[in-house]
Amino acid sequence: MNMLTSSYIHFPGIGALTEKRIWRSDISTWDEFIENYKNIGLPASKENVILEGIWQSRDRLSESDHSYFARALPSNEHWRAYRQFRDNTIFLDIETTGLSTRAHEITMIGVYSAGKTQVFINGINLDDFPNALEGCKTIVTFNGIRFDIPFIQHYFPDIVFDQLHIDLMYPLRRIGLTGGLKKIETILGLARSDETTGLTGFDAVRLWYQYKRGRQEALDTLIKYNIEDIQNLETIIETIYPDLVQNLHC
Repeated sequence: MNMLTSSYIHFPGIGALTEKRIWRSDISTWDEFIENYKNIGLPASKENVILEGIWQSRDRLSESDHSYFARALPSNEHWRAYRQFRDNTIFLDIETTGLSTRAHEITMIGVYSAGKTQVFINGINLDDFPNALEGCKTIVTFNGIRFDIPFIQHYFPDIVFDQLHIDLMYPLRRIGLTGGLKKIETILGLARSDETTGLTGFDAVRLWYQYKRGRQEALDTLIKYNIEDIQNLETIIETIYPDLVQNLHC
């Protein structure tokens, strides 16, 4: 199912209960609603709100206006728009020297999109990172709401994030997958390379400081670790998307 064109929750005053009532009336898509909304038994005021919302959403979607849906959809429902904007999606993960945006620094930002990987490294090319956001309509992270994006905003205060943001940690919880990214990868059967299997965020800090002391191979391992993070994010969302849809309709 194409979840965005089956969604009504981003219309003013339309909540999850009304949305489920529509679905349980065997009406999923906006087109089906327009043809059959009189059979649902909704108040006329809600019918009008939904019809107006459909026309506006259709118009915004035809213009590929991701920022409209980023504003209108609840933040925990941004995943619904993934398939519409998949071609303009980046998978993002950062490495840092610690957990505090004030006391620690970004060491690396990895970006994966359309089969292309870019790694921006502190002291080498980190300041080029904003270029990776050109044309980006959706950002996919794991724990990015609390970690990656605040760090990036602190380092790059001029960046305006108007993209849809799918923080996979929260959709994964909906379908019973909790814990860190590495644990979830294991549950889903995703393997890592011999060089990075068993490495954690603490190891990423250790590798960075080893590199700063002159060990180039430590940086190579850290880059590989970061790249596997971002590439696995794509595999995870593609794997769990049908489960998210099913869970929403239960």
